[in-house]
Amino acid sequence: MRSKKIMLVAGEVSGDLHGAHLVEAIQKIEPKIEFFGVGGDDLEKRGMKLLHHARSLSVVGISEAFRKLRIALKTLRELKKAMERERPDLVILIDYPEFNLRLARFARQKRIPVLYYISPQIWAWRPGRVKTIAKRVRKMVVLFPFEVPLYQAAGVDAEWVGHPLLDIVKPLLSKEEAFQKFGLDPKRRTIALLPGSRMEEVTRLLPPLLDSTVLLQREMPELQFIIPLAPGISEATLSPWIKNIPTSIKVIKGFSYDVMNLSELIIMASGTATLEAAILKKPMVILYKVSALSFWVARALIRVKHIGLVNLVAGKEIARELLQENVNPKRIADEVFGLLKNPVLYGKTVEAMAEVRRNLGEPGAANRAARIVLSLLQENKV
Repeated sequence: MRSKKIMLVAGEVSGDLHGAHLVEAIQKIEPKIEFFGVGGDDLEKRGMKLLHHARSLSVVGISEAFRKLRIALKTLRELKKAMERERPDLVILIDYPEFNLRLARFARQKRIPVLYYISPQIWAWRPGRVKTIAKRVRKMVVLFPFEVPLYQAAGVDAEWVGHPLLDIVKPLLSKEEAFQKFGLDPKRRTIALLPGSRMEEVTRLLPPLLDSTVLLQREMPELQFIIPLAPGISEATLSPWIKNIPTSIKVIKGFSYDVMNLSELIIMASGTATLEAAILKKPMVILYKVSALSFWVARALIRVKHIGLVNLVAGKEIARELLQENVNPKRIADEVFGLLKNPVLYGKTVEAMAEVRRNLGEPGAANRAARIVLSLLQENKV
């Protein structure tokens, strides 16, 4: 195959992670393919030329998105110019639908095929978008098996590859090594705190999270707490909040899967991380808090009962969700006590997480997606 160019756009931290593994899988087969576009640190490490960093686009909530609208429009214009200048052989879009579907329309006008990896959640909200996708996307690669008939019914060529997290979520250390490395006592019960990967999430969720640790440790002194820093979030960012809390909280950079693996329970922001925790069969309490306007609009548009991805995949609530005003120290502590003090419920929750993991398919999703990418390039002789 002659040298190819692929434009890849991942506007979120999770998209950067999945994009990096996809690029790595493609490069193992065809190392000469060049990648450029929007992504984060992981994609840059794989050799992709970043025209914009995903950090500048990542947001939570609808009203919050308005604050970055100018940046998003500027980035969109620049990507269109880059597409005209570079004439990529293929455009790969990862999640981030409001932005990416606009770019897909431009790619179609320029007769550049589009492959969408990690599809918009049309089954959760705004199902009418499937008609737009059918017009603009050549191939849809999905992570959940139930998505295939939804897309095929609208005339979209969709293929299920399984979930890439099955290859990604792998602790690097044994539990014993992790306890020692992080300075934790293996005889105490460990609670992991994951306030999110975006500053908007951290600002809203960290204060009630930290306050809940005071209530938790007051009643259960054997508890210890740890925060694995998400990419782009520094310890200095968290320190103004943490220094005012009497609870001792370990903060470490990275090692999120090792932290999850040694934890008895995780209190976490809603998002992809809930699936990561489920793969490790960890009970969790899910937090979701955005502006009042964003929540009101979301409630009007969303068609499903749950917010957490792990509950959506399970088809029922297997992890408690605390939304908006319920994201407060007492409610968080009560939900944690409900799990830690009830061994039967805790055991059933672990079993439910294991079932979610089975429903995600088999490892090797990125490799299967890479084969689809390369077959599309060859099929269209682009």
